[in-house]
Amino acid sequence: MIHPIMDRNRKWMPGFGAVLLILLSHKTSALEVPLDPKVLEGLPQPPTITLQSPKDYIFDPRENIVIHCEAKGKPHPSFSWTRNGTHFDVEKDSKVLVKPGSGTLVIDISGEKAEAYEGTYQCTAHNEHGTAVSNNIVIRQSRSPLWSKERNEPIVVQMGVSLVLQCRPPAGLPPPVIFWMDNNFQRLPLDKRVSQALNGDLYFSNVLPEDSRPDYICYARFPHTQTIQQKQPISVTVLNKSPMGERRPGFMTPLGITSTQMVLRGETLELECIADGLPTPEMSWQKDGGELPSSRMSFHNFKKTLKISDVSEADAGDYRCTATNSLGTAHHIIKVTVKAAPFWVSAPRNLILAPNETGILTCRVSGEPKPKISWFVNGIPLENAPVDHSRKVDGDTVILSNVQSGSSAVYQCNASNEFGYLMANAFVNVLAEAPRVLTPPNRVYQVITNNPALLHCASFGSPIPTITWFKDSQTSIKNGDPFVIHENGTLEIHVAQPLNSGKYTCIATNNLGIKENHVYLEVKEPTRILKQPEYKVVQKGMSAVFECKVKHDPSLVPTMTWLKDDGELPDDERFDVDTDSLTIKDVTDGDEGTYTCIMNTTLDQDSASAMLTVVEKPDPPTDLELTDQTERSVQLTWIPGDEHNSPTQKFLIQYEDLLHQPGVWINLTEVAGTSTTAQLNLSPHVYYSFRVLAVNHVGYSQPSQPSSQYRTNPAAPDENPSDVQGVGAEPGNLVISWTPLTGFQSNGPNLEYKVQWRQKDVDNEWSSETVANVSQFVVSGTPTYVPYEIKVQAVNYYGSGPEPEVVIGYSGEDLPLSAPESVQVMVHNSTLAEVHWEPVSFPSVRGKLQGYKVYYHRERGLHETEGETEQQEQVLTFSGNRSEGRLPGLQPYSLYNLSIRVLNSKGEGPPSPSKTFETPEGVPGPPSFLNVINPSLDSLTLEWGPPMNNNGRLAGYTLKYQPVNNTNELGPVKVMTFLANETTTTLGNLNSSMLYKFYLSAKTIKGSGPIITEEALTVMDTARTQPTVETGKGPTEPPHPTFPTTQSPHPPFHKAPPVGPVFGKVNASLSEDGAVISWDYFGHHKNVYVEYIVENSKEDWKKELVNGSHSHMIKGLKPGMSYRVRVVARDPADLTVHSTDEVSVLVPAVPSRQVDIATQGWFIGLMCAIALLILVLLIVCFIKRNKGGKYPVKEKEDAHQDPEIQPMKEDDGTFGEYSDTEDHKPLKGSRTPSNGTVRRDESDDSLVDYGEGGDGQFNEDGSFIGQYSGKKEKDTHEGNESSEAPSPVNAMNSFV
Repeated sequence: MIHPIMDRNRKWMPGFGAVLLILLSHKTSALEVPLDPKVLEGLPQPPTITLQSPKDYIFDPRENIVIHCEAKGKPHPSFSWTRNGTHFDVEKDSKVLVKPGSGTLVIDISGEKAEAYEGTYQCTAHNEHGTAVSNNIVIRQSRSPLWSKERNEPIVVQMGVSLVLQCRPPAGLPPPVIFWMDNNFQRLPLDKRVSQALNGDLYFSNVLPEDSRPDYICYARFPHTQTIQQKQPISVTVLNKSPMGERRPGFMTPLGITSTQMVLRGETLELECIADGLPTPEMSWQKDGGELPSSRMSFHNFKKTLKISDVSEADAGDYRCTATNSLGTAHHIIKVTVKAAPFWVSAPRNLILAPNETGILTCRVSGEPKPKISWFVNGIPLENAPVDHSRKVDGDTVILSNVQSGSSAVYQCNASNEFGYLMANAFVNVLAEAPRVLTPPNRVYQVITNNPALLHCASFGSPIPTITWFKDSQTSIKNGDPFVIHENGTLEIHVAQPLNSGKYTCIATNNLGIKENHVYLEVKEPTRILKQPEYKVVQKGMSAVFECKVKHDPSLVPTMTWLKDDGELPDDERFDVDTDSLTIKDVTDGDEGTYTCIMNTTLDQDSASAMLTVVEKPDPPTDLELTDQTERSVQLTWIPGDEHNSPTQKFLIQYEDLLHQPGVWINLTEVAGTSTTAQLNLSPHVYYSFRVLAVNHVGYSQPSQPSSQYRTNPAAPDENPSDVQGVGAEPGNLVISWTPLTGFQSNGPNLEYKVQWRQKDVDNEWSSETVANVSQFVVSGTPTYVPYEIKVQAVNYYGSGPEPEVVIGYSGEDLPLSAPESVQVMVHNSTLAEVHWEPVSFPSVRGKLQGYKVYYHRERGLHETEGETEQQEQVLTFSGNRSEGRLPGLQPYSLYNLSIRVLNSKGEGPPSPSKTFETPEGVPGPPSFLNVINPSLDSLTLEWGPPMNNNGRLAGYTLKYQPVNNTNELGPVKVMTFLANETTTTLGNLNSSMLYKFYLSAKTIKGSGPIITEEALTVMDTARTQPTVETGKGPTEPPHPTFPTTQSPHPPFHKAPPVGPVFGKVNASLSEDGAVISWDYFGHHKNVYVEYIVENSKEDWKKELVNGSHSHMIKGLKPGMSYRVRVVARDPADLTVHSTDEVSVLVPAVPSRQVDIATQGWFIGLMCAIALLILVLLIVCFIKRNKGGKYPVKEKEDAHQDPEIQPMKEDDGTFGEYSDTEDHKPLKGSRTPSNGTVRRDESDDSLVDYGEGGDGQFNEDGSFIGQYSGKKEKDTHEGNESSEAPSPVNAMNSFV
């Protein structure tokens, strides 16, 4: 319902006329009172008819009459009735019952004459705000009268004439349904020749002899009473004596050339044309000057009836029906006019007006002829109603100006013409109501991004509230993109975006008040399927997996649903639905189909589909048939089996040889998958049986059933044995071998082999031997290794095979007889020699020449008197007919011995005479070692060993060395030479704490050999005190540097590369500012760090970068703490981390370096006062002790409130904390860290941190000696022999 929008500034004044009426018609709209019970409660409303019976009510006399009349209003209306225009007192009629709470009448007509209650009824609903009336309801009783008794004369007609059997049923209420049947209650068949008209008559366009029958019966069925009445049977006899001939069509109904028909708007137009003629005419329809409405028209009764539904004024006109047969045509025109009972253009609507507002009721109707409009108020014609000057009637419009409270009423508009009437109630409710917002508060609206969002603000009030919107209680929303505020207050966002999310406030305002409501908009991300399921082709029995990965708004709960062919998944455990996938296990043929994943949220959904095709191996072919049978071929045909969704790629044809290899199937040929026939080539003397296998993408089908057996006749062999060879197994024989033919290849029985041979190049006849069931033949008594010509031919009972090819073979070999001669050796250099020989004669080889073997070994070095050890003999084989070869890899300055043998397939011949040769000198090997010993500040001593292999007479050594600075760059090179008997030297004038790199090589007259390298450090110039250094858990040792050496055969680079271990020993010492760490470093890594951590701590190692240095001071270490220290080298290009061994460093509790307060005057005075106080206390204690009193320990502890004054241990005279042996509570005023050490900043002046127990003692100069053996440090507050006043602590000690 819509509240009218009123112009507050315009008042109704008489004389505005039609212009103002038009304006008001645009300014006024209707508003129903909301149905919300909370709103309706206490809100007055005139009556409104909500349910009433139809205007024409035909009742069944066997049932009660029920006339509906229900209405709503506030207060609830009362009801009254009129019958035939006069008051109907329902209370006086015991047969009439009124339903409680409504005006509905229930009339019990059992045992009464139903006709007594026929008439026109009208219901009235009334309350204090007005009266509403119902339509006039005409009540009539349904009737099914009997057929009037009549005697139907028999009808006799000639064949070919037309005939009409009239039905003329009795008039019933409502009209009956007509149909024709025979005595057996069988419907008479109807066709284009015999048809039933709309009025029920039976028409024959022409009669035939088979139309003769005595029982044409017309039946009438009355729908309300469900009764059927029948007419007396009609007898028809068709004579064939003088039949009527063929004739042109003519119309049996309607008669004449034209006819007229009227139809009411909205009803169904039924036009009928039935023609006679012989042959039976065909019917057609058209509209003159227009087209038939195809969407609303239909043909019936074999195109004899045209029906047009929902008729409008445009359907008026001339309709032409045409009857056609072979002799001509006939036409009939039906002139159709369309009239209209009144129908609504705009029915009056309820008005809710505020006092002093103006409203309009409009009752716009149309009809043909034009309806007459009458106005009523509260059921009384306006002309008879009390005068109301605020009301003005202008035809179909009532204008109500400046309405006042209490003027509510119900107006009725009645529009009528000769075809009917319309009547409508519309109330005018004058209300004064403050705004109410009907939309529930704090409603949350959720939409998907890019979709429209509708935020409702349903309101009620009188006058009509004005709706305004705000976002986040601040921004006023105006009409315009992207916002639209609808007339009913709804705020629409055409394309919602995430930034539109938030709190929205709608405010409803009129002159009686203001009301606001808050709603919330949440714009969510759309649900999208990111990975759609894909088309799957799966082999039967395997698994199919459809993926369906989805993205959705995280605040929405998604629901994944899978469908198969738009239906539910089968209830089968093989279907496994996971979060983002569907798995179908053990796929069957029935699983084929389209699978759809649907992701639903409460706001949207997305779906995707994919097909599953199940494939499997094809079914085996069937119906194998052999045709076109010949000696050497046959045609095989078959019918393919089911391909199971995978096209057949080929057919494999196999055969079984039942004669030679029963049970073994052999592949014969393949044909394309589109073929169903194959021409097969056959062999003689085979009992064939064939089968076919189909192949598709999945694999081979099962074999087909075997074909019938097909036997071929025997014949001579088509081929000879293959792989014929002649090889001598031993001297004096020749073994001829071949691959025998199979039974299939034999082509017939009694297979044998004819073996023939003769010596090649000798004019001899062929020797021959026939053998059977073997694959070789041995010829004896042959010369040694001579060529033979060999042939092997297949022979069976039916003849010989083709002429065989000649194969060359050789008889058996023997060992060679002679050795190579004229052996010469040419030495090219100290490691390479070349040997030459005279090849042996071919006959002496006595076989196939394989090559020559050279045997050689080193007897001794030339500088040796005899061989030190037995040297292993070396062998080189030179294939083929060679006469020279090279011997590489010889050892320089050595004596060698060699011999040569000839080689054939049988073995080696005798050796040649031994030949010796010498190799010249070469360069020596690297020195066996190079060590650096006795390092000092400015010198290093080197010692080395001679090479393992001198390779000549050693001439001496060359030593090169150069310094390496902190950036790993090399300094200038110095060169020194030494004699062969020198193996040590001392280098002086070196820089202290400097890394040097050494290069040493040995030399002969041929030059210098490979170098050996070494690096070493001179001693660091330092005199600092060394701290206690613990490696692992071992005892304390003084620093003891060692210098590892590394060896490398490579020459030096510009940057000294790391050789061997990267670090040497790490040392630690203690200075005034921290711990000094020094180390030996031989690497060249980019990043070197000193890392340290508190002993037993789980914290990360602290590290300080120390690139280019060999020592580093760690500052800021806490006194009294034990640290683990190491040096680490890392390189971004090398993943290996190099580290020294960890050392443990204990940092003593060093006295504060702040100004010694012991030298300050105020501190001396304070200490003196304290000493005096202690003296007094001691005197008092002494007096008490003499009196037998006890001095409690706790009181003694409480007496020392100053944390600087600590009690002294009585057993050793040292100072320490006093502790209770039971609870270990710290001394009052002290703060002890969790690790048990006293923090430096809390007890800087305490001596307790220097040691415990009897190990602590004072030096002669008063300094404390603890565990550390480092440098002595003299601070003014440590000495007791200074010129200043003695320490008060020592003074306290003297009193105990």
